[in-house]
Amino acid sequence: MSARLDPNTIRHPHRNLASAELPRRVRAALERLYALASDSFGRQLETMLTEFEQQLFKLADQARNPALQAGYFETLRKVRLHRAQLAPRFMAGLETALATIREPAAEDATEASDHGDFDDLRLVDDAEVSEATVLAGIASRHESRAGLPLLLLGQRFGVLAGAPAFDAERLPVGPHRLCLLLSEAGEVLQLEQEARLLLFQCFNSHAMTGYAQLVEAMNAMLARENILPGLSYVPLRTRPTAQDAAPQPAAQAQPQASDAGERPRNAPSSPPGRADEAAPASERPHTRWWGENGNGSGSAEEEKAALSMLQELLSSRRKALGSLRKDPGGGNQAPLKTPDVVAALGSQQQMESGDVQRPRTIADLKQALLAQSRQQHGQAMRLSSEDEDTFELLGLLYTGIGRELREGTLSSNLLERLQVPLLRLALLDRAFFIRSQHPARQLLSAVAEAGAKWMDEDGSDPRLERQLREAVDHVVQNFQGDAEVFEAANQPLQNHLQLMARKAELSERRHVEAARGKEKLVMAKRRSGEAIEQALAGRELPRFLRKLLDQAWADVLTLTLLRHGEDSQEWQQYAGMTSLLAATGIGSQKPPEGLDRQVEQALSQVGYHEDEAAQIARHLTTGRDESGDGDPASRTELTMKLKARARLGDDAEPPKAKPLAPRNPREQACYEHLRTLPFGTWMEFVLNQQGDVVRRRIAWFSTVTDRVLFVNQRGQRIDEQSLDHVSRLMAQDQVRVVSADRGRLVDRAWQAALGALRNFAGMPDQLQGAAP
Repeated sequence: MSARLDPNTIRHPHRNLASAELPRRVRAALERLYALASDSFGRQLETMLTEFEQQLFKLADQARNPALQAGYFETLRKVRLHRAQLAPRFMAGLETALATIREPAAEDATEASDHGDFDDLRLVDDAEVSEATVLAGIASRHESRAGLPLLLLGQRFGVLAGAPAFDAERLPVGPHRLCLLLSEAGEVLQLEQEARLLLFQCFNSHAMTGYAQLVEAMNAMLARENILPGLSYVPLRTRPTAQDAAPQPAAQAQPQASDAGERPRNAPSSPPGRADEAAPASERPHTRWWGENGNGSGSAEEEKAALSMLQELLSSRRKALGSLRKDPGGGNQAPLKTPDVVAALGSQQQMESGDVQRPRTIADLKQALLAQSRQQHGQAMRLSSEDEDTFELLGLLYTGIGRELREGTLSSNLLERLQVPLLRLALLDRAFFIRSQHPARQLLSAVAEAGAKWMDEDGSDPRLERQLREAVDHVVQNFQGDAEVFEAANQPLQNHLQLMARKAELSERRHVEAARGKEKLVMAKRRSGEAIEQALAGRELPRFLRKLLDQAWADVLTLTLLRHGEDSQEWQQYAGMTSLLAATGIGSQKPPEGLDRQVEQALSQVGYHEDEAAQIARHLTTGRDESGDGDPASRTELTMKLKARARLGDDAEPPKAKPLAPRNPREQACYEHLRTLPFGTWMEFVLNQQGDVVRRRIAWFSTVTDRVLFVNQRGQRIDEQSLDHVSRLMAQDQVRVVSADRGRLVDRAWQAALGALRNFAGMPDQLQGAAP
């Protein structure tokens, strides 16, 4: 019995576009799109089935087992018997998907029954898992190859559906839906699992070969249908780079933030300029995703200088401790040799390869090591000065990390297990402390960052946790002094983190594109309002006619501006009609012949039904109270219809805030500084009086709407606030910009360790060597 892609998928009965309850223009656009897709897939499915038959025949010819050969021939017979039914079933499913774009998705309809209904739980057949994996892989490959065209197509389908933009998984013509349609249509062939998987491979190599070009053709066709004809994608940046966070005068930082009258009408907000990467890390905002590495290690001279500075700090610390030491006999103890210390820690590491024991610190390990050496040598021993420094440095680093960790996380457990291998490595290679790109330091950073206090508590990732465990297990079980063990453990983890960063960036990009679209819509609405005010020129219209202009006709102007732009002939035409309607409304001019038909046609294009469009056009073109056409719909009824109708861009306008007191000088300085920050800047929000914080990333902000969009570490939209509100929080120290030198947890802990050494030695803070 063949397995389905998803046993919980609810299959709609066949729905055709001709009978779908869709607006006329939407139905017409979908019918043309369906014709384009069906023509392409009709040919490709036939080619796929022919190739599938050839593959089956080849397998049967090469089979050495007669039973296996008979099975292939039986499968081939079924394919030839039922192949004529596959393409029609596939096309019917595609048409149903297009006809139901305005209906809730099946998974939404069954969401309530999916939660807590344990009676339906069952073990998943291996065949289902295998099919789902193969189809998901096919869909993902074609989604990545047609990424940008699919993004634009999703925006256009959002317009057709009267809903937010569709992602690739929801698109009726997206690769995920097409793979699902093939799985369902393929059941007519009555294939076993092995043959179904072969069919899926033929679908990938033949039916989907020109999918990216088909998506481009569908975008072009919808653009010709005036579905977001000017839609394009302009990348905001290539990759996040270090950028200057130093406050600048508002006039120099962002000229586009000046008076609206000096700004082009339809110019959307642009990102702040980038700063010189040579600026100190403490003056640059942290803009990298978790998993994105920096620009590499410093030069050999820089590392040598950092190590020299570190040795100077440690030497000052030893002198200070020596002057405070009360027991002069301690200096007579024989020092342990570094290889002996490393070997003794190796025995501790072997013990750690089993179950983790009670929590221990670096100081505990040191005491256990000295006690063990006393038993072995019969007298008290001590660590050499260099080894003592290494223990102290790693202890300070771990203490700083511990202050930034949430309690009870997996990271706490894994960090404890890493103590012994890191100690052994640091005793052999002190460059571990000063090289931010050292594999061991990267591994330590990744493990610590996963449990940082500023990470979302509900953001656990089982796959990441498995990668972290495997990396730590590999180090604990295999490290015997070879730093390549850390490299081997760290590389798969870093690959996974980089994949997470790319996914987060893609998710953020989608939210930014949606926010930029809202900004354009707000600007178009404002410009439409200005055009109506200019047409009226202070003249008073009857209240009812003014409402029709401000609502129904404003939608026409807004959509025209979005589709064609302010310099287009279409905009000039409708702006001129606005003046005619204003003059007609006050009775100073008779409407030109055919004006009512033009108004009715324009209203139909923005989604008004034919009868409503005709009623509104008659009211607008007859002026004042002279409807006089026997229209049965009263003005009250029409007013109620307009109130019940969703306005174009109602959700795009920022919510009206209560009037606030003017910003004080500090708040104004924070406001100006906030507008100079680069997109991608991480900020810390204080959550409570205990000082707990959470990090949010500035994905984008608009100097037009004064709104700023925040996402989390996964690129998911978290919040949208006003720049004014955020600047007031910054002035109260409830929101802070994360600087580049404090972006990662290990970097913060290392800076704290250096600060402790400098304070102990009485040295100033200008020595910043060893900073990552």
